[in-house]
Formats: sequence, structure tokens, C-alpha cells
Amino acid sequence: MGRYNFRPQRVHQAITQLLGTERLQAPPPWHDIVGTVPPSQILVRSQPVQHHQRSKTKKPSKLFQPQNITYPEDRLRKEFFSDHPWELARPRVVLENDGMDARMQDWSKGIRQPGQPLSGESVIQRQSWLMHNVPNMSKARAYDQARQEFYEERLKEDVERRVAKEEAMATGAYFGKSMLEVGMELEDKEYERWKQWALKEITEAKQRQAAVYTGLDNPAAIPPIDDPETWATLTELENDSPVGEQVAEGER
Repeated sequence: MGRYNFRPQRVHQAITQLLGTERLQAPPPWHDIVGTVPPSQILVRSQPVQHHQRSKTKKPSKLFQPQNITYPEDRLRKEFFSDHPWELARPRVVLENDGMDARMQDWSKGIRQPGQPLSGESVIQRQSWLMHNVPNMSKARAYDQARQEFYEERLKEDVERRVAKEEAMATGAYFGKSMLEVGMELEDKEYERWKQWALKEITEAKQRQAAVYTGLDNPAAIPPIDDPETWATLTELENDSPVGEQVAEGER
């Protein structure tokens, strides 16, 4: 058979023979399905659809790999979301009514489209329309104009939310902590935890340093470093030791 193994194609035939000789009491669950819809008999792999011109330097081993699907708007998306990474954190609804919602959008009327929430994709589509329909419109100018319209609409949304909150509070509504306040509390809590850890590390480091002069092998047996008597004793020992004299001479 050479380097091809045809035994997997004859699995159904072999099971049928075993059933005929009653060596198998019951057929496997896939027996009837494979008999009705047999696997493909074509052993030659077809080349995938070529979405763009294939590079001549591509290795023969990668000839049958599918090509990446790219769109003209991909570069515009990459530029916008690299400048506005927090736009990716905004929740979006990607559900469409019939799959052809884009045909009901007219980007010549501005960045705000009826029935579509404002998002980074609005900037991409508006910039793409300006580049292809406005004479002498460069990519940078179209990007600046689309961003300017986007910022103005975002500012309007912020003003609307602020006014709605003030009206609700005037009628007795109560709102919890804002995301900024919650973030500051979490940051303060983490800072306090880190400060306790840092103080513990500093204390242990001082105790290990003091153990060098006292000769104790167990740093835990050393009195607390904050004790005035202990500190005075350690300072006296340090000044009397040769190491302390060398340090003092170096400071001079």
C-alpha cells in the first residue's frame, strides 16, 4: 500500500463482516450512519480559496493552509482602538435583525445612525465613507473629522447622563458609590496591605542584620527593634565592632 493507509476506509466493511459471522452481537451506534453517509473517497487535498495573491516565497508545506481574511477597515480599526483602548471595555450588542442592518445606515448624514448605539465601529464606518466619497480627503483628515464628531456625541451623552442623575437625585433617588470611588477604596485597601507587608520585611531585615552582631542564630529570639534599650545596645555593639569602625571611617 505504500505510504497510504486505507484501513480506516474499510472499518465499516470489517464490522459488517464481523456482524455476518456473529462475532459481534450488536452493531456499534455509528454503523448504520456510516453506511448511509460514507466518508469521502477523495484522497487529494484541494487548495483553499485564495482571498489574495499568494506569496511566491511561501513554503510548499504551507500551500494548503487557509489564507487570512482581511478587510480594508481592519487597518482603520487597529489605528482607532490603539488610540482609544478603553472603547473596547464598553459593552456592545452585536445582535442584528436580519443580517443586513448595514444597508439601512447612511454614513453621509453623520456618525450618529438611528437604531445603532455609538461605538468605535461608527468612527470606522464614517471615516471609510469620507475617504471614498469626499474628493481630496486623505486618511488622516477623514480620521480627524470622524473623531471630532465622535467626541461631540460622547460629550452629549455624558451631559445627558449627568442631567438625568441630577433630576433623579432632586426627586429623592439615591445612587451608590461611583466606579471611581470603588476603585479608590480598592486601591487604598491594597496599599494598606502592602504597607503591612513592607513593615514586616523591614523588621525581619533589621533582625537579621542585628543577628550578625549578637551572634544569635534565631532572629526571632531577638527583641523587637523598636525597643529603645535594644536599639541602644545594638548601636553600641555596632560602633565597637571592626565593621562599625570601617563604616564610620567610610562615612568620614
